[in-house]
Amino acid sequence: MSWQEVFESKLVSVEEAAAKIESGDKAWFGACSAAPIQLLEALAARAEGLHDVDLITAMALYPYKFLQSPAYIGKLNFHTIFYGAFERNFYKVGNVSVNSIHLSKIFSALQTVYKVDTLLADVSEPDEEGYLYYGPMGVSVNGEVAEIAKKIIVQVNKYQPRVSGMKHRIHVDDVHWICRFDHKLPELPQPPVTDVDKKIADLLLDRIPDGATIQVGLGGLANAVGYGLEGKKNLSVHTEMFTDSMVYLAKKGVINGKMLAAFGLGSSELYEFVGQGNVQLAPISFVNDPYEIGKNANFVSINACLMADLTGQVCSETLGHNMYSSTGGQLDYVKGAALSKGGQSFLCMASALENKDGTLSSKITLNLPAGEIVTTPRSEVMYVVTEYGIADLYNRPVRDRVKAMISIAHPSFREQLKKEAVQAGLLPG
Repeated sequence: MSWQEVFESKLVSVEEAAAKIESGDKAWFGACSAAPIQLLEALAARAEGLHDVDLITAMALYPYKFLQSPAYIGKLNFHTIFYGAFERNFYKVGNVSVNSIHLSKIFSALQTVYKVDTLLADVSEPDEEGYLYYGPMGVSVNGEVAEIAKKIIVQVNKYQPRVSGMKHRIHVDDVHWICRFDHKLPELPQPPVTDVDKKIADLLLDRIPDGATIQVGLGGLANAVGYGLEGKKNLSVHTEMFTDSMVYLAKKGVINGKMLAAFGLGSSELYEFVGQGNVQLAPISFVNDPYEIGKNANFVSINACLMADLTGQVCSETLGHNMYSSTGGQLDYVKGAALSKGGQSFLCMASALENKDGTLSSKITLNLPAGEIVTTPRSEVMYVVTEYGIADLYNRPVRDRVKAMISIAHPSFREQLKKEAVQAGLLPG
């Protein structure tokens, strides 16, 4: 049969495709903008006849029905390996199970912990050879899962771009069922850039040389740095997440070297840019491998964090005992930058938090508060940055670390932090 005949033979309705999912299935579904939303909603509609279906993804960008009611617990169990806004909003409902692992280890976890046997993917229209493309987000994990899945169900979506890269597509011969539903890809709203973000960006921009290879996370700070790089020359990209600021820099010719990413996430303009083949996509297990990152000379990694202690332990994922985010790829890139010739990694935060009553709390403390998770251990941290400066902690003695951290703390807290450090024996009296 021709691939067109194979395609037609496997084509079913969205509801019929959802009916192929059985009790006990353990399914990875494409993260963020790679999710087959209508297929998942059709699955929720028939949840009453199911039990112990595990649905695993990362950072949902849609308020799925199975997130909104405890009635789905035990029927469709939701697991996330990156905790985002929708997961936070519905966490108290009870059907959100949170994991926090290095993004480079996602596929390993899917194999050994979740024992995934099913792939649910939103894909492009087939090309002239019968290949369906995973889109700007799906390449990060889908291609590897397809190699181990016993059941592959895809939802063809005309808005899902065809992309370039490694393990970025699947042939109609290799899927079991195909359904169709066209929907525009969910976009990731961009947060505003604050004055503190701008001050931190100003400190960092002088440290990024022409010809560097960059990785920049998401958020207001990332945008302040990303768009601030427009005066640089000959940049390259090796990043888990290709961002809107990188699209901007590429179109201006600032980024004219390689562009390698695990996924692109942001605006419709970004999806179009990645879909034109400008960015090479590859599984995140490869892109986030510290040894692959370290092959790039003058590699610069910039990520946000939530708080740190005086010795340089960095927390980026919890507020007390409450999860706020996840480990993500932060440590992957901190390690990778350390392996790079001329590499630098910067972990950035505001020096203080303004409380509801208008008072300030220091984000640099003697000890991390109860429940705060160490995302990046002090032995790996290179530079910590606030709006007051850059603390060089890499391989430094504890006393030097403490002095450096106090120097970038908010001025209102420096004397108190010094006093606490002396009392704790971290500094001499």
